Amino acid sequence: MARSARRPPRPAVLRAQRMLQARKAPKPQPASAPERPVREPDAPVIELREARKTYQVGDIAVHALRGVSMNVQRGEYLAIIGASGSGKTTLMNILGCLDHVTAGSYRLNGLDVRRFDEDTLADVRNREIGFVFQSFNLIPRTRALANVELPLAYGGLHREARRQRALAALEQVGLGQRVDHFPNELSGGQQQRVAIARALVTNPAMILADEPTGALDTVSSAEVMSIFRRLSDQGRTIILITHEPDVAAHARRVIRLSDGRIVADERPENTELVT
Repeated sequence: MARSARRPPRPAVLRAQRMLQARKAPKPQPASAPERPVREPDAPVIELREARKTYQVGDIAVHALRGVSMNVQRGEYLAIIGASGSGKTTLMNILGCLDHVTAGSYRLNGLDVRRFDEDTLADVRNREIGFVFQSFNLIPRTRALANVELPLAYGGLHREARRQRALAALEQVGLGQRVDHFPNELSGGQQQRVAIARALVTNPAMILADEPTGALDTVSSAEVMSIFRRLSDQGRTIILITHEPDVAAHARRVIRLSDGRIVADERPENTELVT
């Protein structure tokens, strides 16, 4: 009887062979080392020039931003307000280096973010931006102290140094006695204060807060806005994204968006904290 034809290798065998060949092959070397971001100390924290963002939805081009230009100086307390569909979420994503402009330019603390790859952008986000979200985004089974330490752990800081800086940040938001509590043992206002401490702990160029009082009651909202005012008084750069005029009224500068354009840039004379 003639021998049967030789069976082709199974897919798993082929994958293993390719893996071994890849290990033996020399790895391509980059033409040059990636540029390390260096702050420009006298530059605006935010410098946005003719920023446009277009999304393609099938055959339809959706223009989310239509030539937005703005500067934010160090220590400013700014609210960006607009109705649903105004472009404020798109603008927040660009300012937070979570998305790129389709046209125009964006410099964060003097850094041209278009020049960096995803790994470098992740490093820029971790060091330069402190995020505060409506839903807190805390890790459920992790104590308050460890939640605040997290950005420092990503940055490779030694454990004891992380702990000391996280403790100081929690003290700054009035939670020095709650460091060992889990998120489900804290009220909504306390959870948001943990999130603010986490945003502060890396000493970022700015704090970017997206609807920070959206999930809070009136009393907790007032406490959180009081913390932002105190941080502003200390020289922190704070940007609030909101659709609520009473939240925007706490800021010292208010930019209003409509249909992807800035329609007003105001500095209200009366910016006293409403309690």
